[in-house]
Amino acid sequence: MKKLLVITALSLSAFYASAYTERNLISSRVSKDELKEILVQDQKWVKLPAYADRDGWDALLGDYKEKYIRRGEKSLSHDWPRIKATDYLEFYRSGDRKIMEDPLNANNNAMADLLLAELAEGKGRFIDQLINGVYAAAEMTTWSLSAHIHRRSPKSSLQPYDKPVIDLMAGDMGNLYSWVYHFLNKEFDKVNPEISRRLRHELQTRILDTYLDYDKWWWDGSRNYKGGMLNNWTPWCLSNILLTAMLMEEDKEKYAEIAYNTILGMDKFLNYIKGDGACEEGPSYWGHAAGKTLDYIDLLSIATGEKVSMGDEKLIKDMGEYIARSYVGDGWVVNFADASAHGGGDPFLVYRYGKTVDSDLLKSFARERLTDKSIPSNGRDIYRTFASLGIVPEFKAYSSDYRHPAYSWYPETEFCYISTPQNMFFAAKGGFNAESHNHNDAGTFSLWADNYPIIIDAGVGTYTRQTFSSKERYKIWTMQSGWHNLPVINGYEQPYGRQYKASDVKAGKNSFEVNLKDAYPEEAGINSWIRAYNVKDREVRISDKFDIKEAQTPNTVNFMTWGEVDALKPGVVSINVSGHKVAIKYDAKRFDIKVEDKELSDPRLSNVWGSRISRISFIDKKPINKGTYTFTVKAYNTSNKN
Repeated sequence: MKKLLVITALSLSAFYASAYTERNLISSRVSKDELKEILVQDQKWVKLPAYADRDGWDALLGDYKEKYIRRGEKSLSHDWPRIKATDYLEFYRSGDRKIMEDPLNANNNAMADLLLAELAEGKGRFIDQLINGVYAAAEMTTWSLSAHIHRRSPKSSLQPYDKPVIDLMAGDMGNLYSWVYHFLNKEFDKVNPEISRRLRHELQTRILDTYLDYDKWWWDGSRNYKGGMLNNWTPWCLSNILLTAMLMEEDKEKYAEIAYNTILGMDKFLNYIKGDGACEEGPSYWGHAAGKTLDYIDLLSIATGEKVSMGDEKLIKDMGEYIARSYVGDGWVVNFADASAHGGGDPFLVYRYGKTVDSDLLKSFARERLTDKSIPSNGRDIYRTFASLGIVPEFKAYSSDYRHPAYSWYPETEFCYISTPQNMFFAAKGGFNAESHNHNDAGTFSLWADNYPIIIDAGVGTYTRQTFSSKERYKIWTMQSGWHNLPVINGYEQPYGRQYKASDVKAGKNSFEVNLKDAYPEEAGINSWIRAYNVKDREVRISDKFDIKEAQTPNTVNFMTWGEVDALKPGVVSINVSGHKVAIKYDAKRFDIKVEDKELSDPRLSNVWGSRISRISFIDKKPINKGTYTFTVKAYNTSNKN
């Protein structure tokens, strides 16, 4: 078998500790002995209607009732595709993960739709298909994704039957199937008691017993933490484990043990992340990192009868507000790292977060994002759907206007956002090149005019084995600094590694500055490279002041866009993005211009940017040791596009 050269999603920097701070926010509020005394037992914490409570479900679902029933009806003919062993093997053979993920996602989404439909209707019409779904899941060797099996069995491309893996998918299935059991076990027993017995067994052995018996999960710092990277996996997995225990664990001692271990694990995550609240993985991961932190603290509060509540912690609030600050407008977000440029978060989740931490910024942002088509629906993450339904009346009654902050600065993560009254939005970052979901992009920037992206970060393509391979990730062009808005210095791009970082980072209400000296390899011979951004009205001035020991190769300064590029006029490069016009002014005596199109065949990229993006390269006409480059990016008013 091939040697497995993969790193899980995403422990690309798992061997580097962050600025770890012993906050211990949760365990400082409750001891293990105290937790045992206050845990609500026997599912008495569940406030949702019982299955047979038709009035209760009608009231909770309201206008959504028929929509849930119609969705469920579409799954009455679902045929529960089997995921073959070769589908798992394909990840190691070619890097393809979708071949097993797509049918498993289809099964889980069908299960969620069928459950909601049966709860909405209550006539037993969906029960047989739910039973089929239970057995389809129960008869799988693993609930883990193929990309994650190696985390417990490093030399295996198939999960050993006696070594269950808890990953993001397995945890979500624990969440989903625990609720199936909770609501429908008595209905299943009317058909055959073996159905519920089998489902309980699978949840007990795959999730609860496995979590207690194995203490070396990379994402769980509760018992064997050695300083490695923690990211969205930690709150994602631990919230699911806590929920499964709340619904399924009958042994009070084990329940308390599981619950307290999740507290210790969450504390390690909150210790590990930076104290400014930014999500270095980008807005696409906010729902999994901050959002799952919200799910966890909400569940812990419910499980303890509201005796352990974390909504008053500033760090938790700052984590939540990151999504509102990272939103540009019209569905566009700041998308550093593997994040997509489209997003903004589930409005129901955002409002829940704002309610928990008492943030008008979040609640008003959520209200702006809410549309007539919005419906509480989170697929296999059925807890979120139930939690969202609980806040619908209050959410729809909320009416405060969202006002985007003009300036946001995250001093530890080194993200800076500047918004001008003239509708220009600028974002830049410092950071280092071993962040979670890392791209080699220290010092890069993006620019929007009238809520429309002009100078862009491409994002990431469809996830494959190569995306998370220590040997292959940085062969992918989207990860390379040469395909970001950065210089190629003396012939060198930025490498991967925690030591490659921005330094001397400074931010102001209309400026951002970094020294890129340490972001490039020593061979580049950089004494200093000060990149400075100044933002005013509808202009951004970019300057690169540099000192190189021995220049051997002309420097290149790159800008990425998805518009039509006209570089024919010396001194000005014009960009037209769907009528949004921008000019980049430069010194024509110093630079040659090269425009290179990158065709986008990957749907994860083309669905955002279309069939291609372009790299505009300003190439110095000769090597130079010292100097200053200056570029001015000016956006024209959309009312004067022509």
